[in-house]
Amino acid sequence: MDTSARPHPLHRIMVTGASAGIGRAIVRLLAGRGHQLHAIARGEEKLAALARETGCTFDAVDIRDLQRMRQVVDTVKPAVLVNNAGTSRATRVLAATPEAIAETIETNITATLGLTRLALTHMLEAGGGQIVTIGSVAGIHPTPSTVYGATKGALHRLSQALRLELLGTGIRITEICPGLTDTTLVTDELRRHAGGAKMLDPDDVADAVRYAIEAPQHVNIATIELLSVEQAMGGAHFKPVAGDRTK
Repeated sequence: MDTSARPHPLHRIMVTGASAGIGRAIVRLLAGRGHQLHAIARGEEKLAALARETGCTFDAVDIRDLQRMRQVVDTVKPAVLVNNAGTSRATRVLAATPEAIAETIETNITATLGLTRLALTHMLEAGGGQIVTIGSVAGIHPTPSTVYGATKGALHRLSQALRLELLGTGIRITEICPGLTDTTLVTDELRRHAGGAKMLDPDDVADAVRYAIEAPQHVNIATIELLSVEQAMGGAHFKPVAGDRTK
């Protein structure tokens, strides 16, 4: 369903992790369509450049600082929150340090959940709104990215449960689950595993976000699983038997 040809309501949209990659692409696209954008990230210089380009407002803040984020949310009062900020610092359990695991959990789960709660208080007062969370196919399907996948799996369950908790409030809950996307979060290991296959572009994910936000207000785009045509999820993998010469 193409929503680009018909008028859509304009929103105050807060996007986290907006200084690069998917977040920056989301701000660029939605600002170009007339929405009011407020960008959140840690890098002030990159945010300032994005503001000059798109006209967005911004705050340079770490989303893990919930006291500061409460001040920002209370000022902006977003009608739409796009939870995009995250880290892939910890992927495999055995290869990750305890510090990397803790940071991944704190950023991807704890901070995202806390920020969502802050935004929801204003949406409930307004009688509507939307939470859009950038998850991952690693949160739906088993992958070797064990720690990262576990945090995205938690966000997948969060989105599903919030739809039940908020039923009747007019608040829409959307989860966008991309596959491999060409950003700095893609590890060297994953790039080698991709073997040069075409990955998604950040603009591809941004357009899925646009589609979900600009859908008619009575429509909730619940979950979008977004893959490059050269990537597929599922199947089974087996350790080769010693001496097995089959290909």
